[in-house]
Amino acid sequence: MISPTFPAIVRAVQNDHLTYLSAGALNDLHLLISEIERRGTPGIVIEAGCALGGSAIVLASAKAQWRPFFIYDVFGMIPPPSDRDDTDVHERYKVIHSGASSGIGGNPYYGYDPNLYETVIQNFLRHGLDPNDLNIKMIKGLFEDTIELENFEVAVAHIDGDWYHSVMTCLMRIAPRLVQGGVLVIDDYDSWSGCRRAVDEYFSTRSAEFTFVKRERLHIVRK
Repeated sequence: MISPTFPAIVRAVQNDHLTYLSAGALNDLHLLISEIERRGTPGIVIEAGCALGGSAIVLASAKAQWRPFFIYDVFGMIPPPSDRDDTDVHERYKVIHSGASSGIGGNPYYGYDPNLYETVIQNFLRHGLDPNDLNIKMIKGLFEDTIELENFEVAVAHIDGDWYHSVMTCLMRIAPRLVQGGVLVIDDYDSWSGCRRAVDEYFSTRSAEFTFVKRERLHIVRK
């Protein structure tokens, strides 16, 4: 049951079956963006891996209109895992690749949508958020080909890349750009072995720079 204290947008995207995230995890994202706006934290917002756009809609609803929001995704079938992912990941990918994966709320799996990019845009519009009016840029392609942030500071990044290579790419490209007090939210740390391995490896020598905070998802805060 969704708490009545959660923002209406959390209830809306859950009722619309646009995300696998729990109401608590969505609420954490909304609170996080609200807090950086209250503090005046500089930097852009990023989501790496948006599926149907549910969590991105929550993030967008809480941010200031002027603040850039970059959404990175292949907008199609999830890329295959690597030998850095364990059996759990490979078994899950087999189901997805076979065409047998179920979707959210009994709907088709989002990765089978041949027009997923347009579907995500329409999901934003249906919830009263026009990407063109809110400084939102949707960037299609593999993370290693698209995430280039040399000219940007990052306030918040929601990393939902599932597998080792995708998550490690995000960490290598995004974490060095994180401002003081900025936050990485790692969606799959407790779900998929490859994600957990990437995070543990990347931060194994960086404990002096970052603090790990366990909420509904793992939050990594730059000191």
